[in-house]
Amino acid sequence: MKMVKDKYILVGADPAGFLLKEAICDNLRKKGWHITDIGAKSLDDKNVEMFHRMAIRVASMVAEKEFERAMIFCGTGMGVHIAASKVPGIHSAVVESVPAALRAITGNGVNVMCMGGHYIAHQMGIEIAEAFLNNSLGSGYEWWPNFYEFHKLAIDEMDAFNYEEYKANGFQMKKLGEIELPYDCINKKGE
Repeated sequence: MKMVKDKYILVGADPAGFLLKEAICDNLRKKGWHITDIGAKSLDDKNVEMFHRMAIRVASMVAEKEFERAMIFCGTGMGVHIAASKVPGIHSAVVESVPAALRAITGNGVNVMCMGGHYIAHQMGIEIAEAFLNNSLGSGYEWWPNFYEFHKLAIDEMDAFNYEEYKANGFQMKKLGEIELPYDCINKKGE
């Protein structure tokens, strides 16, 4: 698997996300990143897949463990997010700010980051990408006790989730464990 720690990342875009993808990739290349880009290759790329097909292809490469993480781009980030989320094992998020990127990776273990070229300025996209790539699940963004354990359990349960079993069980989720929540800590701002 091509890992983030070794500076490998997979990217894809439709024409609406192309310029944002290019700005981010140019910055990453200057910092030594190895980028596999499945397209679009230009603003008028006639061979580019429709946004949802490209997103499913990227997500499949992550699900099949060719890459640890990926970033995909369209006009809003929403279309590629919906498509990528159809692939089992993919934890995808639409991100439009650095704090959201930090939470997506440190708290939710997102492996596919989605951004919208219509809404995100290039410098903001670069900072979002760096937050996504320079952090990992539980890497310290949140300060409350059990942060990692709480979110890791949630990710494990989502990975194990089977809708047919859920329905057959009277819409009760199969629990893989319990984590005590520090409500007195998570509702405060670092007091």
